[in-house]
Amino acid sequence: MSNQDPGVVPHTSDTPAPSHFWRLNFWIKELPFSAVLILTLIGVAYTSFSRQPITGYWELLAPLIALVCVGTGWNRETDRAGRLRIIGTQVLHWLAFLVVMNMLLLTAVQRVFTSNSTGLAIFTLLTLGTFTAGVHVLSWQVCLLGLIMALGIPAIAWVENSALIFVLIAGVLLGIAIALWWHIHEWRGHKA
Repeated sequence: MSNQDPGVVPHTSDTPAPSHFWRLNFWIKELPFSAVLILTLIGVAYTSFSRQPITGYWELLAPLIALVCVGTGWNRETDRAGRLRIIGTQVLHWLAFLVVMNMLLLTAVQRVFTSNSTGLAIFTLLTLGTFTAGVHVLSWQVCLLGLIMALGIPAIAWVENSALIFVLIAGVLLGIAIALWWHIHEWRGHKA
């Protein structure tokens, strides 16, 4: 006779542990934020090394951030009016960003700004837009993304002054991370 509760499914080697599902679910929920962060870092790196504004890239990234914000707010709202409000505020928010960004590209403004300062101004607008969009949908993840992007503003200036050192340090850190990942992956494989 077994002393187990009939409502409890015993954990066997065939069924994954419940914590595995929780971790997988967590990473799936964080995937959109991670994707936007990676795309932002790519944009910052490109801007830093090319020393040219990549306006089109930021114009494509803004609607993607808007979609992430709408998706985040969508889950919190239970009624149709709330969901329509989230969509409306995000559309207006990011439309305002795109209008101001394109105003920076006007010929009269370009006579005053250099290409480096234009790119930095556009990225600063995107950073502020991301943070305030996170405030609108009450998402700590989007706010954190905006804060991380804000760290990219001085990083762009620093990278321009020390690009080679940065590339070498990043290469070494990437190599160490890959070696650690491989080691942990092998260790888990032998443990199972």
